[in-house]
Amino acid sequence: MTSRFALVTALSLATTSVWAADLEPLVAPADLENALDEVRVIDIRSADFDAGHIAGAASAPYDLFRGPAENPGAIVSADALQTAYRDLGLETDDHVVIVYQGSDVSDFGAAARVYWTLKSSGFEDLSILNGGVNAWTEAGYDLTDAPTDVEPSEIEITWNDQWTASVDDVQHAIGGEDEALLLDARPESFWEGRDGHPAAAKPGTLPQSQYFEHAGWFSDGPTIVDASAARDIASQQDFTDAEAIISFCNTGHWAATNWFALSELAGVENVKLYPESMVGWSNAGYEMANVPGPLRMMWNKITSAF
Repeated sequence: MTSRFALVTALSLATTSVWAADLEPLVAPADLENALDEVRVIDIRSADFDAGHIAGAASAPYDLFRGPAENPGAIVSADALQTAYRDLGLETDDHVVIVYQGSDVSDFGAAARVYWTLKSSGFEDLSILNGGVNAWTEAGYDLTDAPTDVEPSEIEITWNDQWTASVDDVQHAIGGEDEALLLDARPESFWEGRDGHPAAAKPGTLPQSQYFEHAGWFSDGPTIVDASAARDIASQQDFTDAEAIISFCNTGHWAATNWFALSELAGVENVKLYPESMVGWSNAGYEMANVPGPLRMMWNKITSAF
């Protein structure tokens, strides 16, 4: 009797472990609740963690994964990331679930950027809680204000640039040396040069680019579409036919949503994120398209003040 019970228990635990390890890149609140004992949850909100978070979640504010104010899209050094991961107690064989607020469609970009950073750091098992904390509480699950005890790790990482587009990659795509679709994730007004990021030298976009706004992956509030719908959208937009795709925006935030939807949901191969995007590109003085003339530039500054 005892051996039979032990066998059943072992099989049950093995099944649970395999199931948890097989979580998709997008996870629903119910699936995360069932797998909490098998995953590591990091909460990337900056202000609201202490007021209430998912039990066992570690606080990992988005700023840990971002560059300085003058160039927020810049990649954080591997040494700095390694220190952050050690403080969070992470190991590369953990299944890490990223939790964000879920306030709107733009908010998802933070989770996608962290996912991309972790994947580039060597983590293979990653998920995002679709809809974030808002979806979690709306599903009836509780938050806690109890501190989370984290045992530091000794993780060592190296950066894998497989999903990173460099300035050279972008220039080669513009010059025709490499075939790649330059995909602007910003709203049309940014692509057209009518709007611009305050840290950018000037409005405009990459030459020969086209745009697909990051919001196009959302159909019902701040939860992103599932993999099947993402594949349909990618096919309708002919993204599946591209030799390669370089996703960009202002600072690699909205562009991370396009990267995630195309790479992790739709399964499109050879999709890269240009992390510094138009802030880094414009401030370096590289060639741009759709740059407004002096009068239009002055008008944009006047109207942006109201």
